[in-house]
Amino acid sequence: METCRKLALLGALAGLVGSVAAARAAERVTLRSGADLVCDHQKDLNGQVRLYLTASEENYLDVAAADIVAVENVRAEDAVTPRTTSEATGLSQAQTTFPADIPALLHQAGLEHHLDPDLLASVVHAESAGRVHAVSPVGARGLMQLMPATAKDLGVRDSFAAEQNIAGGTTYLDALLMYYHENIALALAAYNAGPAAVDRYHGIPPYAETRRYVERVIHDFNRRKMREARRQASRAPLLSMAAIADAAAK
Repeated sequence: METCRKLALLGALAGLVGSVAAARAAERVTLRSGADLVCDHQKDLNGQVRLYLTASEENYLDVAAADIVAVENVRAEDAVTPRTTSEATGLSQAQTTFPADIPALLHQAGLEHHLDPDLLASVVHAESAGRVHAVSPVGARGLMQLMPATAKDLGVRDSFAAEQNIAGGTTYLDALLMYYHENIALALAAYNAGPAAVDRYHGIPPYAETRRYVERVIHDFNRRKMREARRQASRAPLLSMAAIADAAAK
């Protein structure tokens, strides 16, 4: 029993140290557009720079080297910049506050589709700033800004009904992630500009709006995950070096 406790303690410590080490390896990349992205590492690609969002290199965002104005190594607690999605889109804080039931709906949709609710929340922020009755100049409607034809194909009868809109938008995003082999950047680009545009350019289309959209969503998603990591770390019990040494000796 004591051995199990010792292994559990050391395993927890190893996980905590590993997460801190990963956070310390993060890079904050500032783009000419004013967006900030937090990435694990990057790679030069003949005038393009591939920013890897995770250590696994499955999710990345390609940007022009000339669009990068600054890169700095950051710790987890420093990785989140004070500029929020609401500031990036010119919306006030009041406009980006979700109604009480929206997080619950996002959580449920995430469970049903095995998607991170924080990713869905970031998409909602970028699309509508949490406004249930938002309508874009081209006619996209609701929290996740579904076009009427897309909503119909997804079985959404009322795009202004939060539950239906989130269910439809999540189903669509899930399908795009599957199509693009879980590449978040490409799926987001397709959500904004359409799969045809992404396929035509074999990557994120060279549309300023789409590139800014992908940057905003990823930046907000990073911000949410860093905030959650800090929250979890604050709940972890503090162990003295003496207690660690004593546990390892048993």
